[in-house]
Amino acid sequence: MSRGEEPAGGQARSSPSAASRFCDAIDGINEWLGLAWGYAILIVTVAVIYEVIARTTFDSPTTWSNETVIYVSAVAYLLGGAYAHQHNRHVRIDLIYERLSARNRLRIDLFTSLFFFLYVGALVYVGGLMAWDSISQGETTGTPWNPLIWPVKLAIPVAGVLLVFQGVANLLRESGYAERKA
Repeated sequence: MSRGEEPAGGQARSSPSAASRFCDAIDGINEWLGLAWGYAILIVTVAVIYEVIARTTFDSPTTWSNETVIYVSAVAYLLGGAYAHQHNRHVRIDLIYERLSARNRLRIDLFTSLFFFLYVGALVYVGGLMAWDSISQGETTGTPWNPLIWPVKLAIPVAGVLLVFQGVANLLRESGYAERKA
């Protein structure tokens, strides 16, 4: 069927709304980042195993393993937040929430979203200041390995922006302004 033709049954096929396209784009970004950084935990696992073997078998500890584990884990945690929010994996008291009507759940979601957006706004603002200072100073960790720390600090406001967008996408879907995913 070509574009603009009616499908069987006489109902015209409508294209997704701008809100639905926005939600789908944000979901796609956060899905990809969540999975990619989830797999990055394999790097953490390899670094820990390497460190244990180097330290115990060869009595030769590394200067980089501990920081690699901490920083890769931190970025995975930060960038995984929007993925968790997309999949409704954050803490909620489901025992009460699930017993509410759809309308009351939406009311609670709208009310708690105020606090969510305040928190995430502060995360973006303060994290952005910290990241900017770190980038402009060329800040390093001051350890024997001494890697740059700004990539980890930059992940804070980036994660906050991703959370804001995912929060908006979730609200658009919950309030009916965008189509729910199947």
